[in-house]
Amino acid sequence: MKKILSLVLISALGGVLTLGGYKLFLEEKNTVVVENVQTTPNFLPTSNINTLYNTTEAPDFVSAAENTVNAVVHVKNMSMSSGPMTFEDLFFGGGSQRPQLGTGSGVIINANGYIITNNHVIKNAQKLSVTLNNNKIYEAEVIGADPKTDIALLKIEADDELPYVTFGDSDNAKIGEWVLAVGNPFNLTSTVTAGIISAKARDLSGKSTQSFIQTDAAVNPGNSGGALVNTNGELIGINTAISSQTGSYVGYSFAVPSNIAKRVIEDIMEYGNVQNGILGIRGNALNSKYSEELGVNETEGVYIGEVVEDSGADRAGLRQGDIIVKVNNTKISKFSDLTGQISSKRPNDIVQVTFSRDGNIKTVPVTLFKNNVFTMPLVGEIKDVKKVDLKKFKVSNGVKIIKLNEKYNDYWTRNGVAEGCIITSVNDVEVNSIEDVQKALKNQSDYDSLRLELINTKGEKDRFNFR
Repeated sequence: MKKILSLVLISALGGVLTLGGYKLFLEEKNTVVVENVQTTPNFLPTSNINTLYNTTEAPDFVSAAENTVNAVVHVKNMSMSSGPMTFEDLFFGGGSQRPQLGTGSGVIINANGYIITNNHVIKNAQKLSVTLNNNKIYEAEVIGADPKTDIALLKIEADDELPYVTFGDSDNAKIGEWVLAVGNPFNLTSTVTAGIISAKARDLSGKSTQSFIQTDAAVNPGNSGGALVNTNGELIGINTAISSQTGSYVGYSFAVPSNIAKRVIEDIMEYGNVQNGILGIRGNALNSKYSEELGVNETEGVYIGEVVEDSGADRAGLRQGDIIVKVNNTKISKFSDLTGQISSKRPNDIVQVTFSRDGNIKTVPVTLFKNNVFTMPLVGEIKDVKKVDLKKFKVSNGVKIIKLNEKYNDYWTRNGVAEGCIITSVNDVEVNSIEDVQKALKNQSDYDSLRLELINTKGEKDRFNFR
């Protein structure tokens, strides 16, 4: 009997051990797998290399590069420069002139051979040549140039239609967007580099006269005048400058926005010169310190310190103390933002100006006027004069002084000259507009005398001769 009980117990114990082993080692762990699926996080960890470097989502530069590289040309500028003094110069007088070769880039903008480049690339050229990507060489003619924006327009005569780049809208370019810079750095033709837009509306002058697109695409000497294109191959800028202590690329490059460059070359082609529209305000960009001095709450935007008489801003009702916050629905944070928007327009264009006045936001249409204000050496700012002012001073022609040169203000005041007086003659030439004044001063050197005839505050005609 005891043997039978022992056998039963041993059999039962063996069954328990067999079942436990099966459960532990052989049975599929379906419940564990289900539990893992349910607890998988719904975010992607930063250590997931496959996600960070997903090549299927990387920008494709190939098409944009292929289309652009054939439309970017190599520009060679042959000019004469004064070399170091030689023994012949000492004995026979004069200075030796030596040929100098400068190089840069350009962008073909239509099939007929019009090429856009930088003014500094073609400045003082006695002979210009253009080399295409297929190694064909053409002589180039300067159609026109604008030193202010550093844009120039060239023309070549080719037998066949040429590849060209179409303009994009630089206002739509976004910070962080991929771009390509195409040009000829260090005479290395047809070079493509990539980067992103680092900033917009950059001013390098410190005078709020520029509004560059800043990128980190590598740009070096020789890239000037080349193309900055987006991934669609559209021209959104003309590469113009670098910021460097060495003279070579260190991480910053700057391009003239395509909307400004396009307006300049269209003006050159249609009018022969650049038609600059002005808003008609003087002011400064706000920041926390300046805002505190003015007693305003806003720290962004352009504060209007003065409205130019009879300008578009004046006629639209803008006034001192208003803060411009948008133009054509583009945010204005600093003065170069405003410069960029106005520089892409011409006289008689209408812009929608959004401004803050006493905490209220308003939007008004402003018609841009032709710039009729000119800063005259020694005198100050002058503008075209109204008939009522001519009648007041009993003269038939002239231009009006609206702001005296601060350096010579005391001199003018002592001699009975003030703001509002009329200049009737410059260098013995009668003037009826600021264009007449500019023509009279066009060939004036620093050593030539400046002769003025004007009506002083007493209504008397007075003459001045500066040497």
